[in-house]
Amino acid sequence: MSLPSADLDAKQAALAARLTQAGRVLVAFSGGVDSSYLAWAAHQTLGAGALAVTAVSPSYPESHRRIAEDVVQRFGIAHRFVDTHEMERAGYRANGPERCYHCKSELFEVLGRLRDELGFDAVAYGVNLDDTGDFRPGHRAAEEHGVLSPFLDVALTKAEIRALSRAAELPTAELPASACLASRLPYGMEVTKERLAQVEQAEERLRALGFRQLRVRHHGAVARVEIAPEELPRALDPEAARAIVAALKPLGFRYVALDLEGYRMGALNEVLPAARRP
Repeated sequence: MSLPSADLDAKQAALAARLTQAGRVLVAFSGGVDSSYLAWAAHQTLGAGALAVTAVSPSYPESHRRIAEDVVQRFGIAHRFVDTHEMERAGYRANGPERCYHCKSELFEVLGRLRDELGFDAVAYGVNLDDTGDFRPGHRAAEEHGVLSPFLDVALTKAEIRALSRAAELPTAELPASACLASRLPYGMEVTKERLAQVEQAEERLRALGFRQLRVRHHGAVARVEIAPEELPRALDPEAARAIVAALKPLGFRYVALDLEGYRMGALNEVLPAARRP
């Protein structure tokens, strides 16, 4: 396996050293770009001392679980699923700006109990250097639960993780950015299983139409569709627009709106006061 650059070679070596120092590690593994590379790196470095753990709940799309299963099967990574119950937390369902804190608190409490039960030393998750530029209350939950952030320790960016993933021949290297389904609901709108299912099905239908990087933001009767700027011209084509409407309205949306600013990470954080944003 050839690495893309000497700098990444050094960062990969530093990551391996950090994981070795941690001992036996549970990796929070969602099936996304970052957690897939972290699970792979932990497996390569620690062998039986690494276990990838994927949470199962209404907040996480079925498509992510399928990706997670594919990765662990391809590379022989030790893996298990666990149930999380963030929907039982009033703070999570209320969907305030601290929603991710409540979600990650549930996840890390479940993983912490599993760590102790199995005799592991640590829990790690795949937050990267670029993530520190967005509003991330979930990272506070990680710090409170003593969860390791190996990518931050070695200053790995998203682009570098993608490059290392390509070198490792991980199928996740080019996956679009992803986040839990509740991130599609505006702050203050209650998180329910029904709304999460609506969003999941809507995004699956748009991917079936050939769109790649997208979000469907749930505004009650309105589905606000964000599509990557480079894909917007096709979405604006009248025939494609009719197909988008036909795909989403049967899910219970009365109106379908295309956001002309396109997809951007953390769009729903734009309503927060400047003091709450980075």
